Amino acid sequence: MSLTAARLNRIKPSPTIALTQKARDLTAEGRDVIALGAGEPDFDTPAHIREAAKAAMDRGETRYTPVNGTPELRDAIARKFARENEITYSRDQITVGCGGKSVIYNALMATVEPGDEVIIPAPYWVSYPDITVLAEGKPVIVECKAEDGFKLKADALEAAIGPRTKWLILNSPSNPTGAGYSRDEMKAITDVLVRHDHVWVMSDDIYEHIAYDDFIFVTPAQVEPRLHDRTLTINGVSKAYCMTGWRLGYGGGPAALIGAINKIQGQSFTHTSSITQAATIAALDGPLDFLEHNNAVFKERRDLVVSMLNQADGLRCARPEGAFYVFPSCAGVIGRSTPEGKKIETDEDLVTYLLEAEGVAAVQGAAFGLSPYFRISYATATETLEEACRRIQRALGALN
Repeated sequence: MSLTAARLNRIKPSPTIALTQKARDLTAEGRDVIALGAGEPDFDTPAHIREAAKAAMDRGETRYTPVNGTPELRDAIARKFARENEITYSRDQITVGCGGKSVIYNALMATVEPGDEVIIPAPYWVSYPDITVLAEGKPVIVECKAEDGFKLKADALEAAIGPRTKWLILNSPSNPTGAGYSRDEMKAITDVLVRHDHVWVMSDDIYEHIAYDDFIFVTPAQVEPRLHDRTLTINGVSKAYCMTGWRLGYGGGPAALIGAINKIQGQSFTHTSSITQAATIAALDGPLDFLEHNNAVFKERRDLVVSMLNQADGLRCARPEGAFYVFPSCAGVIGRSTPEGKKIETDEDLVTYLLEAEGVAAVQGAAFGLSPYFRISYATATETLEEACRRIQRALGALN
């Protein structure tokens, strides 16, 4: 009899986490590795947030909290939604989790019946399909083409909706492409959803504040208030506030859905750290002036990476609207051979070659549901990115 449950055979470990660990292992062995796989800002958590955490500890706020977060934090989240997204939620319509991933996990586990369908535009964040499968649902993958900006089109959404559709998961700006939906593009999506009242919307807004140029962020329930009562709006503090290790995400939605999510959390994670919750109040209610600096640096890095990758033989890289990833096409490399004579047949072959030949760790597009591409995170030092891109140029130039 096997120790592990059969459900584990239906999912795979997170490719981005696996890649990051492989890079760490190689570094520990003495290899010179530039890891561009993790989606983690290299800036420190802002000082006022760290000070709030210290003050909370000094006040003795180190005990258990309610499963769904402290009332003070949920009030701060409600203020944030109203102020920044024009969405109104009460305390019982807000849940707090151990990162955005736990809110997504809890929501799908609480709502998906065996055979229910979850529409996931591709390329997608690697965990959406596997969490759906764990919940015994069926991922319905809709490919979003480069010529459409890697964004879901209304007619493709319409064609994907069926009688068993339970959720659409939408991520803007996107991981892995950085593509963001304009108000008009989002309205085209919400117009379709209004016509299908059995479909719920899960909006993953984690990169909301990391946007460039003239892109203006919007979220579905903001664009179409008629979807308010069947939308779960998810956000968190990991990316914009540089709090990845603090582990806090949150969601707003109908009270019945939030209650079901809390029921799952009460028998699993229980709640995130009380200290993190206190720090998050300071993050949400505090100044956002650090974002201007951080985004200016990210934009500079984006432009550098896009320019240098487009100068690499066989790559084609679009300029994203937000987040801190690029998703270059490597179609021009497929079919070439390494100096050792190994043929590059897939994007996984390419990222393996980049790691072995030049010590650059990236993630293959297949992990995100679209090939032949690969993802690079530019949330690391500018000098490091420049060196990584030089190595990529050199590696591709050596292909036959």
